Amino acid sequence: MKNIQLPELDIPFAFSGRSLLSVKMLAKLALNLEWSWNPAAKNIWESLDKELWEKTHNPWAILQSMPLNVLKDKITEKDFLSNVKKITRQAIKGNLTTHWFEKEYGKSSLDCVAYFSMEYMLSESLPIYVGGLGNVAGDQLKSANDLGVPIVAVGLLYQKGYFRQELDKNGRQIVLNPSNDSSQLPITAVRKQNGEWLRIKIKFPIEDLWIKVWQVQVGKLRLFLLDANDLANSPFRRGITSEIYGGDTELRIQQEIVLGIGGYRVLRELGIQPQVCHLNEGHSAFLILERARYFMQDKKCSFEEALYATKVGNLFTTHTAVAAGFDHFSHDLLNLYLGDYIKDDLNTELSFIENLGKISLESNESFSMANLAIHGSGHVNAVSQLHGLVSQSLFSPMFPRFPLNEIPIDYVTNGVHMPTWASDAANTIWSEIAGDNIWNGLHSASDKKIIEKEISYSLIWNTRKEQKKALIDIIRKKASQELYLMDMDKSNPEFMDNLFDPNVLTIGFARRFVPYKRNDLLLHDEQRLVNLLTNYENPVQIVIAGKAPPFDQGGNDMIAHWIDFIRKHELHSKIIFLSDYDIQLAQYMVRGVDIWLNTPRRPWEACGTSGMKVLVNGGLNLSVLDGWWVEAYNPNVGWAIGDGKEHDNDYITDNADAEQLYSSLEQQIIPEYYERNKKGIPEKWVEKIRQSLIQLTPVFSADRAVREYTEKHYLALADLYATRSQKSVADIQKDIALIKLMQQKWHTITFQDFIAENQEEQYHYKVTVNADEIPLPYITVQAFADEVNNLPKEIVTLKRVQPKSKKQTPYYEATFKTDRPLQDFTLRAIPDYSQIASVLELPLITWQR
Repeated sequence: MKNIQLPELDIPFAFSGRSLLSVKMLAKLALNLEWSWNPAAKNIWESLDKELWEKTHNPWAILQSMPLNVLKDKITEKDFLSNVKKITRQAIKGNLTTHWFEKEYGKSSLDCVAYFSMEYMLSESLPIYVGGLGNVAGDQLKSANDLGVPIVAVGLLYQKGYFRQELDKNGRQIVLNPSNDSSQLPITAVRKQNGEWLRIKIKFPIEDLWIKVWQVQVGKLRLFLLDANDLANSPFRRGITSEIYGGDTELRIQQEIVLGIGGYRVLRELGIQPQVCHLNEGHSAFLILERARYFMQDKKCSFEEALYATKVGNLFTTHTAVAAGFDHFSHDLLNLYLGDYIKDDLNTELSFIENLGKISLESNESFSMANLAIHGSGHVNAVSQLHGLVSQSLFSPMFPRFPLNEIPIDYVTNGVHMPTWASDAANTIWSEIAGDNIWNGLHSASDKKIIEKEISYSLIWNTRKEQKKALIDIIRKKASQELYLMDMDKSNPEFMDNLFDPNVLTIGFARRFVPYKRNDLLLHDEQRLVNLLTNYENPVQIVIAGKAPPFDQGGNDMIAHWIDFIRKHELHSKIIFLSDYDIQLAQYMVRGVDIWLNTPRRPWEACGTSGMKVLVNGGLNLSVLDGWWVEAYNPNVGWAIGDGKEHDNDYITDNADAEQLYSSLEQQIIPEYYERNKKGIPEKWVEKIRQSLIQLTPVFSADRAVREYTEKHYLALADLYATRSQKSVADIQKDIALIKLMQQKWHTITFQDFIAENQEEQYHYKVTVNADEIPLPYITVQAFADEVNNLPKEIVTLKRVQPKSKKQTPYYEATFKTDRPLQDFTLRAIPDYSQIASVLELPLITWQR
């Protein structure tokens, strides 16, 4: 972001020690979330107040809670101050280092990507996340910082965030909603040059909505958070940004207007004009309207013209596997909250905007944010290979008569930020693999040096034991705090000291408790599970965590099922449910478990990232072949459940998957874990770990994902946006007129005088096309053979021939060789997308038959 001046990051005036240079240095470190993936920095905060650190993992709160004289004394300690200066020097050095993006694409036109998401999982000190979507956003932002990709991020600051969880004495979920104190969060106000807090105004019914803006420093990058809790708003309106995904559809449209319209407006107020806007799910799709509005102002053009010019700079990433997962709004709700904005600011009709949120124009469909995102973007991608196929099917009605595999939805498989999830012990292994600069350049599993690296079995096994011990220490500590254990006379020291055994195979799973994730699949045959847990020679133990959406009875019932099972069979020392799952607990779990279990109903898991986090730590995956595991699985790196197909009968599928789950544990996983050599090392098991570490960790990292987004999408969209946005309004009008002509007249296209001949072991095609008013140079004709009987799809583009005599009709022809029979081919006509629009904008196709 060479040409962008970000606002100053000042230490809040309330911080009493700000005038001391050394304290100010410490405060700047606390307000930069880069500490969250720097083990050395974490040691600084722990040494200040170990008890508060363990409870909060919030350096900024620790600094503010310490008496200034105590803090001054601490800073005089030679070792402490030396560590602070060392971390500061590292940060300065990092700012001066030439990173991947600058090395590879420093001369490109891409200068700024704006990333919009409803949630970000960056640190437990900033609880503005629920789960997977926030995990992806937070980890990609961290990796973008590490790679030097020029990104600014936009989100919402929630007063309560997502609910906190406890289990009551009966093992039922209790929903708690404590408020976050903004002064205790690692955020600072965004101020104008005159010191005034940056606030923006958004049109709302009855009275305008005021939004104040905060900022979070993530390494060198910035995340801007919008907050409706402004005194100028009514008490009701101040609650718009109180909870993530809380309330009804009316609150949802309010939040999404703030994120999309307000978020883009904040960037422009700050002088930031991104070339690419990345919509992480459809929640922020209203930014498409606001981005076009600014273009209207700048170019003095209509909304339709502005939308055409700007949408090619937008990227929509869908994370949803079912249509019901997308947000839909009624005509009345859209009119209530956006009617005046559309009429006065966009100077267009509500019906025009509504059609952007529909599949069929002028239909009775409700307005879909996903449809708006597709109609308003230059690229669309899913988040795994399988999810790409699911999304192509899901959105196929928007591309009538197109083959499913040609629907323009690509995929970029998610990844996780490995430095965030790697334990200190795992870093020892990675130092063996990659040297001193552990993470730099570790992007591809095809790197021969990494693949061939021999890591000793003893190093891997000792590291695994160390990580499991740390997890069990946490389990024993947290068990004494779990309410559902309090009345069982199990909280005595002897019980706690024997809770969980570091020598026993440990299975973990933690995710949202919702029916499609089948969190209770292991309970399908309770007695069979009891037998596994209580086997004297080769026992198993299980650690579980996760929240059920408050109003999802199915999810709440699954939690209750587990607690009832534990009590019924008196398995308190073998299974534990750890409440209030957050980043800190996730880190302990993914670092310490031997097996990470994932049992979603295929294909509902768009990607899933929890299993990726165990890779860097030497954990192994046992998962349904869904999401990312479809791409990752082979027998050398883990175990699979299911046949890799979708089935209609859930009852039969659940029975089959449960049987395979039990059989895998009984016949493969448990015997392999307990089969030891003379040194007590399970060689087959450790070899699986080694293969998983080397083969999968680089591939399923957020670094790889961000590089892929950059190379496949950001750079291309920046160029597309530059080309269109620099056109004159007159040229934009010509483009739109041609698009409309093609939309109106495409149905008139017919194939005439068709000749298909077999000439000397090759085919010759010749055809004339009647296209009414559509100029032939804008029509591409192809011979198409679909994939059949293991034969790949074939497409041959015919060349347009203009005879020398104007009296003769132009025609299309091609001569080509193929192994396919003539009858496999049919002709089709599509727009020439190299000259105008794209399949997303102009999904037109005519088939000969």
